[in-house]
Amino acid sequence: MTVFSRPLSISKVENLSKASVTWLNVDESSEGQRIDNFLAKHLKGVPKSHIYRILRSGEVRVDSKRVDATHRLRMGEVLRVPPVRVGARPETVQAPIPTASRLVPHIIYQDEALLVLNKPAGMAVHGGSGVSRGVIEQLRLELPDAKFLELAHRLDRETSGVLLLAKKRAALVELHRAMREGEMDKRYLALVKGKWLNARQSIRFPLLKFHTAEGERRVSVSPEGQTAHTIFNLKKTWPGFSLLEAELKTGRTHQIRVHLAHSGFPIAGDDKYGDFALHRELHKRGLKRMFLHAYKVTIRHPLTGASLTVEAPLPDELANFLNKLDENAETL
Repeated sequence: MTVFSRPLSISKVENLSKASVTWLNVDESSEGQRIDNFLAKHLKGVPKSHIYRILRSGEVRVDSKRVDATHRLRMGEVLRVPPVRVGARPETVQAPIPTASRLVPHIIYQDEALLVLNKPAGMAVHGGSGVSRGVIEQLRLELPDAKFLELAHRLDRETSGVLLLAKKRAALVELHRAMREGEMDKRYLALVKGKWLNARQSIRFPLLKFHTAEGERRVSVSPEGQTAHTIFNLKKTWPGFSLLEAELKTGRTHQIRVHLAHSGFPIAGDDKYGDFALHRELHKRGLKRMFLHAYKVTIRHPLTGASLTVEAPLPDELANFLNKLDENAETL
């Protein structure tokens, strides 16, 4: 969102205490966004109830017309925003980002519409629930010039690999449409306990989300759950272990993990649904995380329509564990 009549930084929008109206011009970073969400984002500290009041009263105008809270912004529209008094907040100084925590070195593809990250394991995609900063907050800090940056989908905190982010609202809308209609091909690599027999196997177990007594999110197979479909392709076996490629046909929470655990093949290192005795043993053998990695995504580019495949190599700790399995197999 850029200023139409006079320079006004986003930080200054927080203190519109002077008796003057602000005029804003809709650019591509805000095209398609609901006006109530836009105002909530840029009038930080203003209660939502007040935002809805100035919309209902007609104090906010779009191209000189009244609109309701569900209006979606269009390129070139001009917004009239009335003066809104917001209590001044103390400025905070952002501490330097430790080099080891930076995510920019993990970017594996980027253009004007997309940013693709090889997400490290152990990092949540969003802050909250005891996590002060997730992937999206971290990248916004590291890329302050990015006008628009939003997650297109999610990965579990414990899962590493390909994570798509949109740099334009139009790209985000198209990526969400492609996922809803099954046009995004997402592949994972998972090391499981046991000897998998079938070269290709389809699993369809409905999944139900619930919370434990401690408030942790969990998923179980239940006839009351949502339809979930995963196809598994066998890549390699070792004594006691199998490496599988998982094709997600639906995108339910913890889908791969629960489908495999319910089938009797828990993922190595999975501390929620796995074999806990094996988990402790693998930790001693050097595998200190869950062996689940989103290694490849194929999509139609959300703006050009061209086919695009992005791949994230196995992290060193997972590749090294497979090498150890190979070495042990050779000695048998």
